[in-house]
Amino acid sequence: MAHAPSNSPATVTETAFTADRQGMFNGFCSATTWTVIASMIGLALMAIFLV
Repeated sequence: MAHAPSNSPATVTETAFTADRQGMFNGFCSATTWTVIASMIGLALMAIFLV
């Protein structure tokens, strides 16, 4: 007898879940770092041109 198709997502192993979370955290940290760097450059340029 054939089984009915399931709408539930595939099971995720703990290793895959941890790797996904580490990847997301790495992306968040990279975005935060680049945002801080861009803000500092912007503030430095304003300080140079406004003084």
